[in-house]
Amino acid sequence: MKEPTADYRGFTFYQILLTTNLRSFIFYLPLHKPKTQTFTMASKLIAPSMLAADFGNLQRDTEMVNTSDADWFHIDVMDGHFVPNISYGMPVIAAIKKHATKPLDVHLMIEKPERYIEEFATVGADIITVHYESTVHLHRTLRQIKDAGCKAGIVLNITTPISVLEDILPECFMILLMSINPGFGGQKFEAVTYKRIKKLRQMIDAQGLNTRIEIDGGVTDKNIQKLVEAGADTFVAGSHVFKSAQPIQTIKKLKELANS
Repeated sequence: MKEPTADYRGFTFYQILLTTNLRSFIFYLPLHKPKTQTFTMASKLIAPSMLAADFGNLQRDTEMVNTSDADWFHIDVMDGHFVPNISYGMPVIAAIKKHATKPLDVHLMIEKPERYIEEFATVGADIITVHYESTVHLHRTLRQIKDAGCKAGIVLNITTPISVLEDILPECFMILLMSINPGFGGQKFEAVTYKRIKKLRQMIDAQGLNTRIEIDGGVTDKNIQKLVEAGADTFVAGSHVFKSAQPIQTIKKLKELANS
């Protein structure tokens, strides 16, 4: 049987978005390997969260991030099981990748993410982070991400102790610390995050690693410098960017504050 070709013409963004089964569009995905990306380790990075973008103007918002001082696209994938919300899957990531000129930082808030690693890599993920709480065989999953050609990272929920990372840290390009409860944007930043960042930075430095620390949830121009002082170097900003009157200027200000 002839497989259908990868052609999205005729599909609206909402038709793609409403596809809740992560594999249901797999034959329609462009079968390409992720582009080789350069990852700067020295500077502080900004990753606008596309979950807060205008889904009716996805290409416009993607091109806005391209034009801005942002470093990565942050892509939140939710399955309605691991977190109580459903976002989007492979078709939407493929649509973003088609226009993106910066790396895609894909955050999998899904149960058993190891089932889909290769598919997310195929549609364009450059970095894939998985929750410590979502998979039994974490080491194997990180190796699976690397074998698929992506940078690998771990996400910790607010109540998961930093100490669980001690033995697995050398396998990680990045650790993402949730500073809100995962599943919904626009939540209030949890102040306990500062203490958690300091603990993680001490652990990274003690092991002589260059692992990045990414913060996701409630990041604004009011707290980003304090987050940098605690030891973080990569920042996800969703509502603060996309709900601002001038998102390009908002991103520029975040980048300047983080690197000042």
